[in-house]
Amino acid sequence: MTQPTPILSPSDSQKIAAAVSAAEAHANAEIVTVVTRQSDSYADVALVWSALIAALALVALALWTGFALAFVDSLLGLWAHHWNPHEILKLALLAATVKFAVTWLILHWRPLRLLLTPGRIKSARTRARANIAFRLAAQNRTAGATGVVIYLSLAERRAEIVADAAIAAKVAPEVWGDAMHTMLAHFRETRVADGMVAGVAQVGAILAEHFPRDMRGAKDLGNELPDGPIEL
Repeated sequence: MTQPTPILSPSDSQKIAAAVSAAEAHANAEIVTVVTRQSDSYADVALVWSALIAALALVALALWTGFALAFVDSLLGLWAHHWNPHEILKLALLAATVKFAVTWLILHWRPLRLLLTPGRIKSARTRARANIAFRLAAQNRTAGATGVVIYLSLAERRAEIVADAAIAAKVAPEVWGDAMHTMLAHFRETRVADGMVAGVAQVGAILAEHFPRDMRGAKDLGNELPDGPIEL
């Protein structure tokens, strides 16, 4: 079985891991970075669009029946053909089926499917996938519930930051906004690794403010979560 091509190069992965290690050196918290090509297939969106186009074809046939039948007559070379209700119904079913199938095939092209997916749906799916990544990679995996997942979804051009219970109790979700904005600004220029490094640095600064590492009075728990990026 062919292995998928890595999203990040080895040097990019090392750069991100070094940024995570540097950020964690000043904060009593753990940062996990996750990168994925796409958070969802949006197959249901393609189905909705296909059904909508098929329905529009039926509406057009109902509103302009005479024009549609005349067009089919000219296309098939029919002269003075009398269409009975059964034939009209078959024509309507054929038109709807063809429209549905053609639209479904066209929407197999991922860029178009993403373009036709409303932004709120992409945001919701990205957030849901980020929460799953957080539960698998960081939630309750540190002694003090101080894990943070920085999640970047390339196709949707969206980032999410999900924090464990202890961090969420002190840091409001909107505080992460600057870090996400910085990451996306780099990503728009196709600098994925640089964006993640910049985001890690800003998240690390926030964590250091609220959870400063003080080795004089705390037990060193070591590196509880991996520093290198996880690719999904």
